[in-house]
Amino acid sequence: MNKNKTLNNAGKLTALLCLITIFLTPFVIVNAGERGVLMEFGEVQEQILEEGLHMIIPVVNTVEKLSVRVQKQQISAEASSKDLQDVFTDVALNWHIIPQEVNLIFQQIGDLPNIVERIINPAVEEILKAVIAQYTAEEIITKRGEVKSNVDAAISTRLGSYHIAVDDISLVHVHFSERFGEAVEAKQIAEQEAKRAEFIALKAAKEAEAKVNIARGEAEAYALLRDGLTPELLQKQAIEKWNGSLPLIIGKESPKVWDFSEFVKGYKK
Repeated sequence: MNKNKTLNNAGKLTALLCLITIFLTPFVIVNAGERGVLMEFGEVQEQILEEGLHMIIPVVNTVEKLSVRVQKQQISAEASSKDLQDVFTDVALNWHIIPQEVNLIFQQIGDLPNIVERIINPAVEEILKAVIAQYTAEEIITKRGEVKSNVDAAISTRLGSYHIAVDDISLVHVHFSERFGEAVEAKQIAEQEAKRAEFIALKAAKEAEAKVNIARGEAEAYALLRDGLTPELLQKQAIEKWNGSLPLIIGKESPKVWDFSEFVKGYKK
């Protein structure tokens, strides 16, 4: 009798647990920043479960949750520039799954690890190689903004076809081989030396030109002075400086007063 009673109690407990399980199973909670992919007997459905509580049919339906929040992926890639220099690039990519297309990306690719390994990493590496090959090593430095813009556009287009939106991409670090660095440094030194030599040559030319101008000015001043010393002008200057005493010239003939015109003629000669 007691044995039968125990079996009845066990059966009731099992039945209660089954009822509780059945009662709880039809409900699924989709957390904030997630979307639920609804499947019926393993087949992906068009309906996408938003955030919140949802009722499903036990056994028939299952739900796979995917995050639609912004994800950050850091990728290092090696490429060759247009002038065949080795370029090493570190990229930081911010991306997220397009919420309205989570069922498609899960059906075609899978969960987040598969999305990163099978889609994002290969796409970024391939696009970096393609874009960097369009620029010389020097242009990659001087046109970094243009390079980033082209990489951003290409990656956005590629990942968009896989239901992934690109929020931002940053070329965190771009560096070259040690050999190229030494070549760049040598080129900069040569350019500095050339500019210095050009400056010295220009300075010498300016100084020579200044000396020629000074000499030309002195010659022109002397010519003007010489042409301006007429007998009348010399006589006028002599009169202005005369103290009133006329010098006498004593010769074979009788003494005579100094003739200004003869003085001027002698001076002109």
